[in-house]
Amino acid sequence: MKALVLGAGIVGVTTAYELNRDGHEVTVIDREALPAAFTSYGNAGLFAPSHAYAWSSPAAPGILLRSLWRNDQALRFRPTPDPQFWRWMWKFWQQCTAEKAALNTARKARLCAYSLDVFHETLARARIAYDGRKDGLLYLYRSQKGLDGAAAKAEILRRQGCVIEVIGRDKIAAKDAALGEVKDKFAGALYAPYDESGDCRLFARNMATWLEGQGVKFKFGTTVKGFDKDGDRINAVVTDKGRETADIVVLSLGVYSPQLARELGADLPIYPVKGYSITAPVAGRNNPPAIGGIDEENLVAYAPYGDRVRATATAEFSCYNRSHRPEDFRTMLAVMRELFPNGADWQQAEHWAGLRPMTPEGTPILGRGRYKNLWFNTGQGHMGWTMSHGAARITADLVAGKTPNIPLDGMADLAS
Repeated sequence: MKALVLGAGIVGVTTAYELNRDGHEVTVIDREALPAAFTSYGNAGLFAPSHAYAWSSPAAPGILLRSLWRNDQALRFRPTPDPQFWRWMWKFWQQCTAEKAALNTARKARLCAYSLDVFHETLARARIAYDGRKDGLLYLYRSQKGLDGAAAKAEILRRQGCVIEVIGRDKIAAKDAALGEVKDKFAGALYAPYDESGDCRLFARNMATWLEGQGVKFKFGTTVKGFDKDGDRINAVVTDKGRETADIVVLSLGVYSPQLARELGADLPIYPVKGYSITAPVAGRNNPPAIGGIDEENLVAYAPYGDRVRATATAEFSCYNRSHRPEDFRTMLAVMRELFPNGADWQQAEHWAGLRPMTPEGTPILGRGRYKNLWFNTGQGHMGWTMSHGAARITADLVAGKTPNIPLDGMADLAS
């Protein structure tokens, strides 16, 4: 059958892969000029089931409120008059209980762990280059209290199959020699040996090239405007370049999915949460990080990608604005210079801001709404890279009428 995938970020590209693998004739439509040119362009690149915590936690409301007068909070609250923002924030607030945070974390971790297995299967078949590292990730804690609390909190992830070890300063340096000179700044770390990292943008673009060799068509510079509908089916997708017909349509447009979904009678609880990143060239420096990690008490994530290093930070609850200022990167740069002073040429860093398509629960929206030939695979939020492969396989299975390999509690019931 002919399938249309709307969106060429990492979620759309992996969905195209899975549908092509199942024998469908696939076309991917995106308004950008290249794959992974929007949210997937500069994300952290950590493939991290062992960090699949729900952002909607009991601590989140206090952090967001303090951010109104303090600039050192990991979550920033920047109110906007958009009614959709306030509707989404209310739903997010309702998820900020200990019970719901534990449930949402377990669901996220289950999907992420499954996605890692699917990712490895994909790599065995497609052999896509993406500057990946498979030596685990370090979650670094500067205080003993923080480390002890994280070690206890990690049990919910261990129950979903994540392997998480508590290690001391010397083992931090053994895992990554680049941290040897600063190891005493940390009380210890959680080490997740099966977590990974890699350049999501590079993977998506190389995968798109590979898919073109498999017969998948990509139509870039093409904006989806709406749908031609007939009863309970989509007849065609209307774009600024004309109509596209298909037997199957998959909506994977991230933060722009809700606008189109409203035309289809679906109220998708997705809103952007802005993130910031820098990507700096190693440029002859002799001590870049060997593996990725997160400075947890500063909430700065980092990962090495071949000849460059990326760092990300901040979750800004605001609007659809992707602009940025030098001060948005000040803390992130200070942390990276402290940890890896000779790890990259930080003065030559590329600065970027992107919009994560978040649901209040942190889990994506998968499944079919009221139209029999339209499927949702969207809302992966801050874990799009980690969730994408599993969500794509689930979507292909649902299209084929198969039962997915994991339960879809809290995901498949949101699209109708």
